[in-house]
Amino acid sequence: MAGVFFAFSTFVMNALASLQPKQGITAMQSINITVINPLFMGIFLGTAATCILIAGSALLKWYQPKAVYLLIGSLFYLIGTFGITILCNVPLNEALAIADPDSAEGESLWANYLTNWTIWNHVRTISALLASAAITIALYE
Repeated sequence: MAGVFFAFSTFVMNALASLQPKQGITAMQSINITVINPLFMGIFLGTAATCILIAGSALLKWYQPKAVYLLIGSLFYLIGTFGITILCNVPLNEALAIADPDSAEGESLWANYLTNWTIWNHVRTISALLASAAITIALYE
């Protein structure tokens, strides 16, 4: 997941920002529809479900040295990646979904969307990287 978010933060959103607002809106609306597919959603939601299980296991085995890393890694993903997606990125996507690419309101929304969505995506990227790092450390603990 960190790689997907990193790609969006480093070049996809920049490419969309370089387009005319109508083209950028239309492209992102298409991306937001296309991303809802079994493969992506299975990995995105499956990782969240796995982190819930890992967090529960860490709490049950709190006496083990690696438990803290497992819990921290799981929380980084659950809060910083999954939670931010639900609370921040999805509402922005939903507002963009109903925007008229040909309107002044759509153009204004697009300018705010590019900034806000990308900031929250940076948070998701960093959180997913930290989650991966913490869980990897636990594997070697």
